[in-house]
Amino acid sequence: MSKKFVVVKGAQCECKFGDSPDALKITSHSKYYASDKNGADKLIATTMELGGATFQSNTFGKCKLQPTGSSYKPCQIVVSKWIGFYQDVELGNGGKILVEDSKAVCPISGSPCISITDHGQAAEGSVSSGNEDQQVQQQLNPLSNPTEQPSELKQIQFS
Repeated sequence: MSKKFVVVKGAQCECKFGDSPDALKITSHSKYYASDKNGADKLIATTMELGGATFQSNTFGKCKLQPTGSSYKPCQIVVSKWIGFYQDVELGNGGKILVEDSKAVCPISGSPCISITDHGQAAEGSVSSGNEDQQVQQQLNPLSNPTEQPSELKQIQFS
């Protein structure tokens, strides 16, 4: 598998037939986490996120496949299946892990029209262990002095 991000709770998705994004909810389990130092916030999305309660607002706005005169009916998201998931791992809920290029099938379109635009993971800082290579740290951030204590750091002003 090439490097792809695992999709987690809060991932932003959109439908090519809708006009607004929605955030993914995880309803199929409550114990598999990713990208969360406390293991309490970023549930992993799986192929078991199915049905009509899989998104925060549960709508992608107006559905272009359902015209009504001069407008369109509101989208009511229903996921019938996912494609393009990570095949090699099955979680305890029977689902496979969704990755950033997974797509969902909507029964109205009959095609994989729902895509993931943001996987939902974010980098989190961590506490320093004190074992960092000072030369590497100086190259990464030449404005800092890795030997100074945080209370000794001075504010740098740019003009």
